[in-house]
Amino acid sequence: MNYFTYKDIHAEGNKKILEINILPEKICNFDCIFCPIRRNIKTNKQQKFEGLDNSLEVFGKKIQDANPDIIFINSKGEALLNKDITKIIHFIKTKNCKVKLLSNGYLLGKQDYKEIANLCDEVIGEIKTINEDDFQKIQRPYKDYTLNEYINSMAFFKSQYRGDFILEITILKGYNDNNDSIQKLKKIIQKISPDKIEIKKEEDKRLKKRLAITDERLSEIKKEILIQHSNIAWK
Repeated sequence: MNYFTYKDIHAEGNKKILEINILPEKICNFDCIFCPIRRNIKTNKQQKFEGLDNSLEVFGKKIQDANPDIIFINSKGEALLNKDITKIIHFIKTKNCKVKLLSNGYLLGKQDYKEIANLCDEVIGEIKTINEDDFQKIQRPYKDYTLNEYINSMAFFKSQYRGDFILEITILKGYNDNNDSIQKLKKIIQKISPDKIEIKKEEDKRLKKRLAITDERLSEIKKEILIQHSNIAWK
C-alpha cells in the first residue's frame, strides 16, 4: 500500500519544490469550517498507518526523478499526527533535500512535537482567528484547546528554532479584517516574532463569497502590518 500523495513539482525562486501529503485521510486537531477537506478525524494523538515501507519506496523514486531541492510536507490535516513523521523526515534528509513543514502550529509547543519540527529547515504555522469565540466557532479545535495556548505554542517554538519560521496569516471577512483586528494581529506577530510572514485571503471557491476580502483591502492590511514589522521578511 502507498498512502502518500503528491502535487506537481513547482518552483519558488530558483528552488524546485516537491509537495507531499503524508496522511491517507484528513486527521487533524482542528475541524475548521473553511477547510476544503470535509471528512475529518479530530484527534491530538499520533496515528499509525500501514504501508510506510512501500510508500517510502515510491517516494524515493519520485525524488530521484524530480530531483527537488525542497520537500514540502503539506498534508490533509496535521502532518505531525503521523506517528512515522520522524522516519519520513530522516528519509528525506538521506536524499540531500531540505524539509519544509506546514503545521497549524498548535502542537509546536509540545516537547515531542517540537523536537520533530526542529528537524525541518522551514516550518509554517498559521493564524486565522484573533479572539477566543471565533477560534472555537470556526476553527473548532480539539477539546480544551485555547487561542492563547495556540499563540504561545508558536512563540515558544520560534524562540528556540534554528530554521526559518514562517507565519501564514489568512484574513477572513467579518472575523479579522477590521482595524481593531489588525492591531491585535500586530501584537500576535510581535509575540511570535516569525522570520517571514505570508498574508493571504480565503481562496476556496465554496467560501470566497462569504469570507474573502477584496484585493484592495488585502493590500491595505499588508501595508499596515509592514509599517510595524518591516524587519520581518515577506513571503
